[in-house]
Amino acid sequence: MRTIASSFALAALILPALAVGPPPPPGGGPGHEGPEPPKAGPPKPEPPKPHPTKKPCPPAPGPKELVTSEKLQALIKLEDLLAGSQKLQSIADANDNTRVFGSRGHNQTVDYLFDTLSATGYYDVYKQPFTEVYSDGDAKLVINGAEIPSQIMTYTPSVAADAPLVAVSNLGCEAEDFPADVSGAIALISRGECPFSQKSTNAKAAGAVAALIYNNVEGIVAGTLGAAFGDYAPVVGISQEDGQALLTSLIAGAVTAKLDIDAVTENRITYNVIAETKEGDHNNVLVIGGHTDSVAAGPGINDDGSGTIGVLTVALALTKFKVKNAVRMGFWSAEEFGLLGSEHYMKTVNTSETELAKIRAYLNFDMIASPNYIYGIYDGDGNAFNLTGPAGSDVIEKDFEDFFKSAGSPSVPSEFSGRSDYAAFIENGIPSGGLFTGAEGVKTEEEAALFGGEAGVWYDVNYHQAGDTIDNLALDAFLLNTKAIANSVAKYATSFESLPRVDLAKRRATGDRIQWKKRNEEHSHKHSGPCGVKDSK
Repeated sequence: MRTIASSFALAALILPALAVGPPPPPGGGPGHEGPEPPKAGPPKPEPPKPHPTKKPCPPAPGPKELVTSEKLQALIKLEDLLAGSQKLQSIADANDNTRVFGSRGHNQTVDYLFDTLSATGYYDVYKQPFTEVYSDGDAKLVINGAEIPSQIMTYTPSVAADAPLVAVSNLGCEAEDFPADVSGAIALISRGECPFSQKSTNAKAAGAVAALIYNNVEGIVAGTLGAAFGDYAPVVGISQEDGQALLTSLIAGAVTAKLDIDAVTENRITYNVIAETKEGDHNNVLVIGGHTDSVAAGPGINDDGSGTIGVLTVALALTKFKVKNAVRMGFWSAEEFGLLGSEHYMKTVNTSETELAKIRAYLNFDMIASPNYIYGIYDGDGNAFNLTGPAGSDVIEKDFEDFFKSAGSPSVPSEFSGRSDYAAFIENGIPSGGLFTGAEGVKTEEEAALFGGEAGVWYDVNYHQAGDTIDNLALDAFLLNTKAIANSVAKYATSFESLPRVDLAKRRATGDRIQWKKRNEEHSHKHSGPCGVKDSK
């Protein structure tokens, strides 16, 4: 290998020789005549300089085609869904395994969506800020030296209690259910019949220093007191099994419990992300959405990372086409704290009946890749659950049913329970629909025969837990459901002919029905949708 030093040495030999000039003419040196040099002729023309190779100009982009279902679906790829899901997983991994609203993990999720959609140049994108009460914390329950798994209730106060455990008769819904010796003690209460907040305030009024609410079904109770800063006894949920074991221990003798709750309840700013196609008729708008936040306990890659990434993937594919009707993507924050982002958004829209009437339909996608999935379609016609959506919701349901039939897949109705972000749209009379693959409801034998999977097991055993990761998504359901989203977007981005306009005069009555159901019915989660409105009783 030639070195830099040897190159300089060689140059030192060559350069002096080059400086001497041309050699003497033939015949010797000075005084020796040689033959005459030839006469100079006309100078030779220089050869033409080669033209640089010109790259052909790229053809000017032609006009985009109008979106069609077939072509939009063709752009939906599993690798894109997984790449988006991995982005959310990586955000959670870097932020204590959570993307809960008001956290750095959620703020990074918002930035990812905003930046990705803004970069397309196809959408007008903005962040919609709002302030809501954030609640989180940790609890540790130790009884007879053994730690009992527990879950704090949203909005619970903090406590450090070391006190006797006292069982409460009935369900703790009435003041007289609490015995006198509960004063200064920790109350043990069964779940059921009335809100957790009622049990907690009754316990506080009876003098209890804290309360344990045990489940009436399998699993640990994870719920909410419904509102911040109430007159609550500090409260955690425990499993049915542990609750019954404690009741048995109390029959045998006194039991002392040590409960430590470190809770925070405070106002935090958060953001919805809204993106609307620049083209299309903005007086006729399709809105599709899903929520961007997880619970504090886990990364939320199915709930609702799957819906978020499904909507985002369709939004990116749509940029290859033109639309007749505008399409608006709504990425809602704080769903897990009570549908707060979508409700805030609709409050702003509802200030103008003109703006409200522009929304022709809303499609909701919350948990579309549950590992033990069903293909659930919201029951717009009310035939399955006796709660009909606003006029046109039946058409949306039928469109989804037709899609799954054409794909050779079964589907089942899913209840409009008011527990996901469609609620605010239904309350305003907007035709609504969407897809859902199941949360903590138990798959039936009939459903296992239809969809495969395991009967007697939750649709998503990782629901609201640390295990809701990218490794536990049902990829076949994820892909097919996202293609179903693409199909509906293509349909309504080109025509709303099949849907009636919003009847503003009727929207209040529809809203009253949904609100009544949310307030007064205990949800079993049987096809009811994920727990955006956390269990309150």
